[in-house]
Amino acid sequence: MKPLLALLLLTLPIIAEAPAGMKLVWSDEFDKPGQPDPAKWGYEKGMVRNGEKQFYTDNRRENARVEDGKLIIEARKEKMDRGDFTSASVISKGHGEWTYGRVEVKAKLPAARGTWPAIWMLPTDIGKVNWPLCGEIDIMEHVGHDAGKIHGTLHSEAFNHTKGTQRSGTIQAPAFAKEFHVYAMDWSKDRITIELDGKVYATFDRKEGDKAEQWPFQKPYYLILNLAIGGSWGGQQGIDEAAFPQRMEVDHVRVYQKK
Repeated sequence: MKPLLALLLLTLPIIAEAPAGMKLVWSDEFDKPGQPDPAKWGYEKGMVRNGEKQFYTDNRRENARVEDGKLIIEARKEKMDRGDFTSASVISKGHGEWTYGRVEVKAKLPAARGTWPAIWMLPTDIGKVNWPLCGEIDIMEHVGHDAGKIHGTLHSEAFNHTKGTQRSGTIQAPAFAKEFHVYAMDWSKDRITIELDGKVYATFDRKEGDKAEQWPFQKPYYLILNLAIGGSWGGQQGIDEAAFPQRMEVDHVRVYQKK
């Protein structure tokens, strides 16, 4: 191949092939080095939830950056405010919000004990409707003390982890910390399925008579990519502090909806 042609091919934008009957409506291929694109991402900040040990920083390169065509979310062993670690939680709120569709995130996960990476969604009305009545969709959760076990979960007022009634599925991800895998969700009015590398491992159906308490998944949600440390689940077997820094790497995020 001639050098000029090869260079042109390398600089062409990546065009994702949409699933049948769908179109790409939002994406980030993380092809611009620096901070995450502010037109697509914002941040959670501070000590946010679940008794976790990290302080989420806002637009700090050490914790969230784009390099080598990937989003890097890095947790570091350093004190900030009340946190013993720093990390990042990037959110599409105000930039990307959807009702129904397909969400795909290609990511590589950290492995250390005490890490708790997640790819998940919250509704835009969470400020007006309290959790868990508002709803929550967990496309991927992983805790370092249970290596390779991937969880996909729905939370609602009727079904949530505080009651031990959450609706969830699990699957084992091979080489989860060495290789990238595609974590995906298909979402329609009456059904949500969650996948690993194209294999559906959790299916949730809206039942006749379900109301917002059982199925609060008929409204706009936004995406969250975060790396938590410790906390009520991630810290159940302690934290391997010697293993830090730890990172979650994201190759791309793509959102599709019906044509």
